[in-house]
Amino acid sequence: MTFARIWTRSVCALAAGVAVSALWLAPSALAQTSATAELVAVTAAPKGSGPGLWVVKDEDSTLYLFGTVHVLKPDTPWGTARVDKAFASADEYWFEIADLNDQSGVMSLIQAKGISPDRPLSSLLTAEETADLDRAARTIGSSAAQLDPLRPWLASLQLALASIQKAGYVAANGGDQILHARAAAAGKPIKGFETASQQIGFIAGMSEEAQLAMLRSGLKEFDQADAFLGRMVGAWSTGDVDELDALIGQEMATESPEMYAVMLTRRNENWADQIQTLLAGSGTAFISVGAGHLAGTDSLQAQLARRGVTVTRVVD
Repeated sequence: MTFARIWTRSVCALAAGVAVSALWLAPSALAQTSATAELVAVTAAPKGSGPGLWVVKDEDSTLYLFGTVHVLKPDTPWGTARVDKAFASADEYWFEIADLNDQSGVMSLIQAKGISPDRPLSSLLTAEETADLDRAARTIGSSAAQLDPLRPWLASLQLALASIQKAGYVAANGGDQILHARAAAAGKPIKGFETASQQIGFIAGMSEEAQLAMLRSGLKEFDQADAFLGRMVGAWSTGDVDELDALIGQEMATESPEMYAVMLTRRNENWADQIQTLLAGSGTAFISVGAGHLAGTDSLQAQLARRGVTVTRVVD
């Protein structure tokens, strides 16, 4: 695997990627996503197919675990009766972020950790890499000179978002956006494991070495997002967890152990703690997080199993 896939994965892993794109690429985009999502009809998956769904139960609690992809094409088939039934049965809904429109602390974090005029990208990249950066930046109406003050993580994230959008994937069609809108329409409590500023902080806090490796290798394969996302979405929409793990977890762990720990392992551990607390209560909850968190040896299910919690896959 190359870092180009990790680069793309970094956006798909963070619901807050939408927040960053709104701040830097299209200031009005975030405000429109929730309203847009409510109008998007989900294409039904072929019978016997569809994304995976898991359940955790005890005497008085039922918790469903569902994985989403944060950016999708409008015609991606993923609607299933089992997901609709589980979603409708919930007393409350849990997402990575409770309110995708909440920008509290995001701009100040980007100003503090995303911009460094005293250490510009041009001082960290070779002339050839700067030329590659300029070529990619011009696809979003920018230039290497305009991106120069950005830290490598923010430049990487912006260009990854651009390549994803260029491939036809949009946040308004993302699974979490659709489910957020449905949850809001149901009028039931909506809760989140993290905040947007926390999510951005995860990637902003990576070492400069890891940030630069992601930016450099990503630039070399700027135009490959469509092919990779096609494979990833195909695996997700058919419930192929092993393929998702191969595409996301295994390759990220091999190529960037630091990013794997930051983006997946540590967050899954934290979420498992929160789910255990939720399980100690009562009622039914529908939990929706990025699909990569529900695949592999460090998945959310695996983290719960290590705590003695049984997780069962729901089948038709």
